[in-house]
Parts: sequence; structure tokens; C-alpha cells
Amino acid sequence: MASKSVLTKTSITFLEKYLNNASPTGHESNGQKLWMDYLKPFVDKFTTDIYGTAVGIINPDAKFKVIIEGHSDEISWYVNYITEDGLIYVIRNGGSDHQIAPSKRVNIHTKNGYVKGVFGWPAIHTRKGDKEESAKISNIFIDCGCESKEDVEKLGIHVGCVITYPDEFMILNKNKFVCRAIDNRIGGFMIAEVARLLHENKKKLPFGLYIVNSVQEEIGLRGAEMIAETIKPNIAIITDVCHDTSTPMIEKKIEGDLKIGNGPVIAYAPAVQNNLREFIIETASNNKIPFQRNANSRSTGTDTDAFAYSNGGVASALISLPLRYMHTTVEMVHQDDVENVIKLIYETLLRLENNQNFSYFN
Repeated sequence: MASKSVLTKTSITFLEKYLNNASPTGHESNGQKLWMDYLKPFVDKFTTDIYGTAVGIINPDAKFKVIIEGHSDEISWYVNYITEDGLIYVIRNGGSDHQIAPSKRVNIHTKNGYVKGVFGWPAIHTRKGDKEESAKISNIFIDCGCESKEDVEKLGIHVGCVITYPDEFMILNKNKFVCRAIDNRIGGFMIAEVARLLHENKKKLPFGLYIVNSVQEEIGLRGAEMIAETIKPNIAIITDVCHDTSTPMIEKKIEGDLKIGNGPVIAYAPAVQNNLREFIIETASNNKIPFQRNANSRSTGTDTDAFAYSNGGVASALISLPLRYMHTTVEMVHQDDVENVIKLIYETLLRLENNQNFSYFN
């Protein structure tokens, strides 16, 4: 298992379609539909909650419940103010980076579909070098080609419309996946691939497996908080992204020493249950799956925290995918790492199947 490629052409086609689809926080429904359609052949049933978290369930009648989870939402912007001459000022929806905005193209989501626009910026000729102003929330603006506020509103744009970037999926140097929103729709992709492998290899689990694609992680783990209370799991294995620290301007003494291509990242943090983490590390070692370690101070900043501290405490662990250029439109991961995260979660579930002493994790 550890040396065999797990991704198929169908897998990559789905990944491209899934990443290219916009799924901003609070507006994840179209992405969730794509994900559920892909996952449907591999699970016994589906459920969704009122805010749109989607759950595929294998063996739904089992009493012991294991969650594997990623989150489906991406960072975006909201229309916040429209000037009388038709320019649009924005606020964040999640951790959107103001420094990358100038000159980016955008899609403004309206009831009539997308309206195109651009983040404008003064030409270099007009900026004074010694007093050059940097991009910030208060001065970045969108131009959609209108000459008045009335023209903007005629396009269906109003305060509260969500704004996303249109940048699409590509592969660099044969094995680097690049796109916006890899954080963390790649997580939903990887847990779907685990379900596919279980189905194709005809594995029967003695516990209920809940494949969870949560909403609203980017604004505070909200989807995970809600679904944890609904499912009440015994174990939760979360997958998200973490920083590749090998590129310029990142301090390894602060951020740790992590690199794409070197394997999944296993987290150490108060929210990570020690026995479950060691079980996962043993699984990686037994199956010759490369991995890296990362220490998180106080919290992981991922849905792991929401699951761990729910329902009186849930044994939780975090397996991260190292990623370059987080919260930009050119987020980058290594295909080998994607495959190894899938393998590690898959093999961990099979070890759980053979290890009936679930009280070990309580």
C-alpha cells in the first residue's frame, strides 16, 4: 500500500473540478453538491446540517463512531461599501490577504450569477517612492467598469455580495498541484479518496465511519462545532493544511521545519490526544509512510480543536498537508504528500478495525 499510487485519472478530474468551483465561507452549497456526488458510490447514506456541513456515512448503525474530516470553505471578500462613482470597498470573509489583492481579477457573486471585476491599484508612475502606500483593507477597491453606484446596483451588486478569485487548477512540474482554495478543499478530496479505497478494496469496518466535510472553518471552526454535537463521535481524525517553511521570508525557529514532498505532518498540541497520535505514528512507521512533526502552541487553529473539546472530550488527532503560499491564489502542494495523507488515514482506519480495544483512546 505505501509504495502504490492511489490517485486515478478520475480522482484528478474531480479534484480539478472541485477546486475550480467557488465555495466561500457561508456559501459552500455548490461545492458540497459536487463532493457528495463524487462520494455517493462509496458510502451507505448522507446527511447534512442546517448550515451545509455534509457527511457521508459507512456502517451508520454502529455504536462506535469515527470521524475523518476536512473543511469545504475558502476565504473570500464581502462587498462593504459602494462609492457614488461606482467603486467597491470590501471586508474580509475569513483570512483574506489584502497584500495580494491589487490587480487581481474577481468574481462578484449575485443572484444573477457572477459579475466580473478587478482590484484596481494606482500605476507605479503615480506613486511617490519615498511615501509609497502599501495595500491595506482601507485602500483596496474593486472596479467593475461602472461609472456610478446606480450602475453597480443594476448589475445586481449590493452590500453583502461575496467575492472570490477565479484562479484555476494547474499542475507544475508534473507533481505540484496549484490553485486557490487548496486550503482546504484538498482535505475534502483526501477523505473522499479514503472512502473510495475502502469501497474498492471491499473493506468492512466494525465501527461507523463518518466522512465529514465541514463548513465555516475559516471564520472560527463553526461547522465542526455544530456537527460534533450532532454526531457525537468517539474518535476524530482531522486533515487540514499547514505551512511549508522552506520558502523565503519564513522563520523556521518560529514556524518549524516543514517542506512539501517530505510527507504528511502529524501535529503535537494539547487538543491532540496522545494515544491516538502515537497510534497514527506507529501506523506510518509500519507502512513506511514518510511523515513530519509539527508543534502547535495552545491550539491547532484547525477543526481538531472543535472536535477535541466537544461532548465532554473526543479523542482527536490532526494530519496536515504541507502547503506553500497559504491564503493566496497560488497555493501549492506536492502530489506525493496528498497520496501519503490518504494512505495514512486509510491504514489508520484498517488498524482500528484490527484493534478492537477502542477504550485505548478514551
